[in-house]
Amino acid sequence: MNRILVLYDSATGNTAKMARHIADGAATVPDTEVRLRSLDEAKPEDVVWCDGLAVGSPTNMGLLSWKMKRFWDETMGDQWMKIDGKIACAFSSAGGWGGGMELACQSLLTMLMNFGFLVFGVTDYAAKTLTLHYGAVTAREPRTEEAQAACRKLGRRLAEWSAVMAHGRKDEHPVLKPSERQMPG
Repeated sequence: MNRILVLYDSATGNTAKMARHIADGAATVPDTEVRLRSLDEAKPEDVVWCDGLAVGSPTNMGLLSWKMKRFWDETMGDQWMKIDGKIACAFSSAGGWGGGMELACQSLLTMLMNFGFLVFGVTDYAAKTLTLHYGAVTAREPRTEEAQAACRKLGRRLAEWSAVMAHGRKDEHPVLKPSERQMPG
């Protein structure tokens, strides 16, 4: 069984809405169990349990939230070598476009790499002008179908990669399914 954790911090509810769409996308991969956890309810055992992890944070001055940083600094420190080699990705929302969401994703990815996670971006397009190179990003809540589709695509890609890497399920390899890939235009 493929195990995906979608872990998020959300001050206004916008990142929580993204997390739900990401969880929905991950659940589309067969034989995948998905846990959706806010920081307030998450336990280190949730992170140890998963094969793949999506981490989301509101954008705070172009970086991850202090609550998310504190969780990894203080709560996850004892789990250091127990989570090395897992697959992970990031997502973030901000008050408006240009608010630093991609920088927040990069700060999340950097933090995850320091714990030994294998992180990824997505090269194919979620919509005509919407990519997920650093993760899913949105201004405020994911209102549009394109923003929601981007979140679902990130969740699905996480579940596909963890199925391939953790369970050897080559049939879920996203690059070997060209009919699902989108190009700009």
